[in-house]
Amino acid sequence: MRKLLVANRGEIACRVLRSASALGIATVAVYSEADAQSLHVKRADEAILIGPAKAAESYLDVQRVLDAAHNAGADAIHPGYGFLAENAGFAERVLDSGLIWIGPKPAQIRDMGDKERARGIAEASGVPVLKGSRRFAVGDTDGLLEAASVVGYPLLVKASAGGGGIGMRLVEQPDQLEKVVESTQAMAERSFSDGTVFLERYIAKARHIEIQIFGFGGGRAVHFYERECSIQRRFQKVIEEAPACNLPDDVRTKMAAAAVGLAESQAYEGAGTAEFIVDAATNDFFFLEMNTRIQVEHPVTEMTTDVDLVGLQIRLARGDDLSTLTQANIKQAGHAIECRLYAENPEKMFLPSPGTLDTLILPQVTDRVRIDTGVIEGDVITPFYDPMLAKLICSATTREESLTTMAEALAATKIEGIANNVAFLKKVVTHREFQKGDIFTGFIDTHKADLIG
Repeated sequence: MRKLLVANRGEIACRVLRSASALGIATVAVYSEADAQSLHVKRADEAILIGPAKAAESYLDVQRVLDAAHNAGADAIHPGYGFLAENAGFAERVLDSGLIWIGPKPAQIRDMGDKERARGIAEASGVPVLKGSRRFAVGDTDGLLEAASVVGYPLLVKASAGGGGIGMRLVEQPDQLEKVVESTQAMAERSFSDGTVFLERYIAKARHIEIQIFGFGGGRAVHFYERECSIQRRFQKVIEEAPACNLPDDVRTKMAAAAVGLAESQAYEGAGTAEFIVDAATNDFFFLEMNTRIQVEHPVTEMTTDVDLVGLQIRLARGDDLSTLTQANIKQAGHAIECRLYAENPEKMFLPSPGTLDTLILPQVTDRVRIDTGVIEGDVITPFYDPMLAKLICSATTREESLTTMAEALAATKIEGIANNVAFLKKVVTHREFQKGDIFTGFIDTHKADLIG
């Protein structure tokens, strides 16, 4: 592997470029017209324009991405996360064109990327799953109410091809069901070109815990422990930490074993994340989904296990010998927490806030403070893409120390020119219940009066 093209933008593109360069691999960035001055363009060894601002005409255009790779003489493609990262068709096209695909096999992406299909695979592997329904295509409502009564209320309507919290809607009463199903199907069709949905039992006070796994093919896989991802708005994460606090060790161990067992049963290759819902009242856990890519929150795992997960992806894809990486020599130490800085307005239901980033002052990077970003002061935050500005990741020996470091890092952060969530994040990490570790997916809504305004 001599030259790698990153089929993405922003923070994750910069992150992949960093690992590739550290491995001595030349790098190629792709960019849209809106991203001509973006940081990932400046950090790559070379960059290629692939289309206008709309993602469908640039970052999501498979042929343009492949043409860029061939024109640059790249021999490998890393998809990052989002965009084409979990598109099995794209992975197949990459391989068919003679390039190295840095990710799981297309069949694995296809099987695990479909939430409803993944539930069946998990269940067959002995992993507990929440009660759910068959899938319902657009216009199909046959047996919908009956299926919902079996699942039970409250329930979630979930896009089969969804991801990152997109395509999930809560239904609390039967009279809401058909309308929510129709709107979720329409959203799924627009977002994923797949309008099918299914119903799944909703746990009122739940924790969102995920296990970072890595598969080597041939039925061997390892885990890099768990992450707590329960602080969410609109089913999308904003704060993550590792390890999860106040989680019984036996639950932690069983979840990790279930995740590894699932990966091994599929002869999984590469980085992946098995996500679970944990009932906060009983600590029972249930499989939620599997993401066949690197995750936004991977830095907290890297900082507590001292491993470069992106580098590991690249090394596996180029055929390095990873036989010495066994579960016995993967250790977790200390505690890390990540806050996602967004150009959004918490007081207006977290609506994105495009505009010019007049001021961007971030804390100093140290051995305890890491910053992953794809923007610099003066950049224009457009409405075309995800409005995440940066990730602050802080680590220390204990959770209490890492929270103190994070509070200090947020206090040292100054953003002007656009609405942002820095003040909101400071309120969360210093909130008495968060400090105690009483964390669940409804935390923000429950403590809204303390956190917003």
